[in-house]
Amino acid sequence: MRPPVFWNFPPDKAGLLARALAPVAGIVAAVTARRVAGRTSTPGYSASVPVICVGNLNLGGTGKTPTVIAMIERLNQRGTQVHVVSRGYGGRLDGPIQVNEREHVAADVGDEPLLISAFGPVWVAKDRAAGVRAAEAAGAQAIILDDGFQNPSVAKDISIIVVDAGVGFGNGRVVPAGPLREPVAAGMKRATCVLVIGEPTQITRFFEVWGAMIPVPVLRGRLAPLRTGMDWQGQRVLAFAGIGRPAKFFATLRSLGAEIVQAKALDDHQPLTEALIKRMEVEAFALNAQLVTTEKDAVRLPPSFRTKVLAVPVRLEVEDWSEFDDALRQNNLE
Repeated sequence: MRPPVFWNFPPDKAGLLARALAPVAGIVAAVTARRVAGRTSTPGYSASVPVICVGNLNLGGTGKTPTVIAMIERLNQRGTQVHVVSRGYGGRLDGPIQVNEREHVAADVGDEPLLISAFGPVWVAKDRAAGVRAAEAAGAQAIILDDGFQNPSVAKDISIIVVDAGVGFGNGRVVPAGPLREPVAAGMKRATCVLVIGEPTQITRFFEVWGAMIPVPVLRGRLAPLRTGMDWQGQRVLAFAGIGRPAKFFATLRSLGAEIVQAKALDDHQPLTEALIKRMEVEAFALNAQLVTTEKDAVRLPPSFRTKVLAVPVRLEVEDWSEFDDALRQNNLE
């Protein structure tokens, strides 16, 4: 299900529908605030190792998965054994269980944990505190929480809000009046830093609109396609994507020189059934086009189609890691 168009209107032009939904949004914001605060009698679990939360304020994708992968690599460069704990959205297993890419499929553990497991140990747990305990017991020297910024069950040492500069915080309103899980000001009070992902012009525009509301240090980054040796120039493709913003993937393909003869924007995490992929395979054949998808979607493909669909991996390139490195040093991760 694609988000309503008015969610991404400028804050000063949110529209009548957003204003009409404001009372409901106020209730949602209040409920979230109470949940985040937690109950004093049951404080969040405090791990014996640093916990880094990679979260967002927006519903849907902002770039958390490539951010987690980049931070795994950053910590590994420092010699730190880092584990990831994820809720495993879309997976059937409650956990805590360590993801094994040779044994598990996306239907078991979710597509994001399966993708991230190629870069380091990943634990899936509906109970995040239980997942953190499992990672500690397995020897983690640091733990990355994939999402969970609004979940108080685990105490965080570093909390990073990831923002897609192309959409920013939308109209600045809480769901259902806008795309936010909680108000920007409320989220910033708990944030260590903000990572803004986008092209330079998008980032500039983001700060023109939202800069005054960001009182914490900022990292800037962009998603760049990983060079795999594939020559996309002039390649006719039928592209499909079930991510938060499929348009970003289609733009990446065009930047590589591919000719998109058909683009299919699927719902985020949409199951890729044999019937669905077979229909697209028939369409691609009729159009003399290659089936192409994202790296995250590729892990959800039925086994019989994994050799027929090409994936375009992207990696996060951060302009300056110093703010993140400073936060690591403050938590004894030199």
